[in-house]
Amino acid sequence: MVKEKKAPSFLMNVITIIFAQIAVKLLGFVYRMVITNIDGFGDMGNGYYNFGYQIYTLLLAISSIGIPNAISKLVSERCALDDFRGAMRIFRVALVLFLCVGGFFAVAMFFGAEFIATTILDAPLAVYTIKVLSPALIFVSVSSVIRGFFAGQQNMKATNTSQVLEQFLKSLSTILIVLAMVGSKPEYMAAGATLATTISTFLSLCYLFIFYSANKKTLKEKVKKAPAVKIEGNFGKIAKMILAVSIPISLGAIVASLNRVVDIVTVVRGVKIALADKFPDVVTLGDEAVRLSGILSKTDVLVNLPLAINTAFSTVLVPTVAGALAVKNFDTAREKISFSLLISIIIALPCSIGYMVLSGPILKLIYPNASEGALIFTLVAPTVFFSAMSQTIYGALQGMGKIYVPALSVLLGGIVKVICNLVLIPIPAINIYGAPIGSIFCQAIAFFVSFSVLRKNLDVRLPFGRYFARPFAAAICMAVAVWGIYTLSSGLGNTAATFISIVSGSAVYLGLIAAFKVFSRDEIRQIPFVKKFMK
Repeated sequence: MVKEKKAPSFLMNVITIIFAQIAVKLLGFVYRMVITNIDGFGDMGNGYYNFGYQIYTLLLAISSIGIPNAISKLVSERCALDDFRGAMRIFRVALVLFLCVGGFFAVAMFFGAEFIATTILDAPLAVYTIKVLSPALIFVSVSSVIRGFFAGQQNMKATNTSQVLEQFLKSLSTILIVLAMVGSKPEYMAAGATLATTISTFLSLCYLFIFYSANKKTLKEKVKKAPAVKIEGNFGKIAKMILAVSIPISLGAIVASLNRVVDIVTVVRGVKIALADKFPDVVTLGDEAVRLSGILSKTDVLVNLPLAINTAFSTVLVPTVAGALAVKNFDTAREKISFSLLISIIIALPCSIGYMVLSGPILKLIYPNASEGALIFTLVAPTVFFSAMSQTIYGALQGMGKIYVPALSVLLGGIVKVICNLVLIPIPAINIYGAPIGSIFCQAIAFFVSFSVLRKNLDVRLPFGRYFARPFAAAICMAVAVWGIYTLSSGLGNTAATFISIVSGSAVYLGLIAAFKVFSRDEIRQIPFVKKFMK
């Protein structure tokens, strides 16, 4: 008989996902940094890369982005009721269902590439990146089902390892392909960069099949031990049940992806209106719009770095909250949500403020051959805080069954974002800077809407002093220290001064968090390994 392992704790799962997400985002950051600095790629290459990638992300959101959380939620609920047979049946139906869904959208993306690039994006040369990315939709759809199945059993290894492997292969192959294409036009180099995504998603799927095969014996043992619970419904009914959960969960990602596509469309067209007098030549004006869009994309990579750490809480909260509420354990659900939100605040606040203070030095450090965009980066920085908070709340709401709320929150924020883009970007004095201004309003509204619903339905209490005032005071002190240290050490050069100021600022912030007693002793004891060293 196969010995069943004890399920990892909530925070142990969070920590494993954090390390995986850090690795994923750092690898992604490294390859974007390298290819941006490669001769011939730069902001133009980033622009074309981003055009294709955002279309891919939108179709990915429609076809598969909600699958891991949906399958995780359904499997977690079945396991909480000791119905592992039902969990396995959900998994098998989901595999067939989303293989078909992913295949449909992959075909649609490939054959619709020219229409999307020319008519929707107003960037005909983006057609190459769109076509090259299309097969990846099939691979990711199937991979998402397998990841969600194991996540529902509190086993995050399938998700973590496959994502890290995928990103490593993607980073390595992207750099090699772009280097091999030096001398080509930016649009071709961007297409080569996206080819790496398709290759890496296929290889990641291969790993997941191997992982499933390795665990097949354990899974069969669980099915044998499971009580004979009657499973209701045939393939069609189970598929409808899966879609009833995955579609609402996907709606938030779909709306968010749609917002980004609309953002690109309005940015390109708005910039062309704003700069029409400065660039009377149509081709040059179009190139400038693509370049400015590339700068926005470049800052997005940096904004997403801290969100990688925070993703762990939203991912683990879905099965944790769903499992707790399935057995009416409301106190556990509230405790996990409150603690996760506190960590999100601790992570996001210093990142937002630190980015604002060191926007220029960070861009010079990371993109020495394409360092333009400091003011854009400064304006985008506050979105880190609102995005991180919303990210965690969405996980909690999905676990609670409030699966439409994240989509509604993002939709309302997106509407405001579009209005800001349409009003601000065409103004010559504002032009591209209207996009990050709109992003702040977008994320702030999404946060306040989702947080209001969370408090109303689960009465999650966040004491203002400990959750907001103390971390904010620590972050402001950190910002003053960072700026002072950077100014004093600037004679050493930008690289050394930036590193010194970031390390020193981090130490100041962590010291103040401890001094202000932001964490209680009970919360500290929840962290794995720490309680062994506490008396």
